[in-house]
Amino acid sequence: MMRILLLSQFYPPVIGGEERHVRNLGAALAQRGHHVSVGTLMHPGSPETELDGAVRVHRLHGTLQRLSGLHTDPERRHAPPFPDPELVLALKRLVAQERPDIVHAHNWIYASFLPLKGLRGARLVITFHDYGLVCAKKNFMHLGSHLCSGPAPAKCLPCATGHYGVVKAAATTLGNWASSFAARRLVDRFIAVSHAVARHNGLTRGRAPYKVIPNFVPDDVGVLGPEDACLRELPKGEFILFVGDLTRLKGIDVLLQAYASLERAPELVLIGRRVADTPTQFPPRVRVFSRWPHSAIMHAWRRSLFGVLPSVGPEACATVIMEAMSSGKAVVATDVGGMPDIVDHGETGLLVRSGDAHALANAMQILLDDRGLLTHLEVTSLARVERLKAGAVVTQIEQVYRDILSSETSRFAAPAQQGLGQPPCR
Repeated sequence: MMRILLLSQFYPPVIGGEERHVRNLGAALAQRGHHVSVGTLMHPGSPETELDGAVRVHRLHGTLQRLSGLHTDPERRHAPPFPDPELVLALKRLVAQERPDIVHAHNWIYASFLPLKGLRGARLVITFHDYGLVCAKKNFMHLGSHLCSGPAPAKCLPCATGHYGVVKAAATTLGNWASSFAARRLVDRFIAVSHAVARHNGLTRGRAPYKVIPNFVPDDVGVLGPEDACLRELPKGEFILFVGDLTRLKGIDVLLQAYASLERAPELVLIGRRVADTPTQFPPRVRVFSRWPHSAIMHAWRRSLFGVLPSVGPEACATVIMEAMSSGKAVVATDVGGMPDIVDHGETGLLVRSGDAHALANAMQILLDDRGLLTHLEVTSLARVERLKAGAVVTQIEQVYRDILSSETSRFAAPAQQGLGQPPCR
């Protein structure tokens, strides 16, 4: 039995792919007999301490979190990529209370733990669900329009300025560089959720030990709960489904353009959070829903014809595809980021070039016209999603913990030992 402290800047009731991953990981580890606790940022209206099943959740205050003017979304006040003094002290108290063997941080909240790395001998694992080790915007898109070729001062500061403004961009970029430099020397093991995340974060070129382990879905993800009233708004017949933020980075504009050119197409259903660049108008036969509970989304997947995820940016490891697969659905996705790790082209879905509306429309039309192919993709998806469930993936994470606890020299693993294991989704 290990004592494990998971650190995540957000946790339910704040809902997103990363938050759901941390919650599912905590529940799975606790079910395997480990003592699991979570440290996360305070969310208005939530208790400072509560039990989420067998997992104790501690909500912590940070100085920058209190400065509402720094955050564009008051519901998601991010942890900074540098130590937050108040959060460092809160984490110090939490470590003294929980006495973890392993501290497993997810993204930038790790920066506030780095000053405490030697405290009580806890080992530090960091999972990156994005490109935040090198990118101040975390999405690895240069100036928001194309895939970045890699970090450089002359590129990063102007790019971040367009996103954050001058002062916040400078603090975020410089703070991230400093924390990244320290992390590569202090962290016991990095976990990248896809080969793209490992590559673009520079882990494949450095000496820092890492392993590629994908996100996962619960073993019982395919078991549907009671139907929510919002499901009455779904089309009665067939429909194509998109789930995710309704943003250009997710390819919403490309999807709408592709959908408009389809022949004899069923309705298109979009379920996701509206953001600043969400289109204000949608074509006929496109239904848009926001803030649906996750249980209702799983019902929507089961009722859909197939899914589509046309992200323009390098999606790190799309859990939404795994949820579609667990519902026995094929997905048309773009060939960027971690998508090729999950989607086996021609076997569990179809991959198309990012930003290419014509190619996206062609792939969607193929699935509409060739129901034999669609059935083959559905059957294969349902079989291959087993390797992306908790039973398979959490075992790999547990092994990382055991490896670093059992070896004093694991921090200095030879390059041949880095990136251990086979590709997670092949």
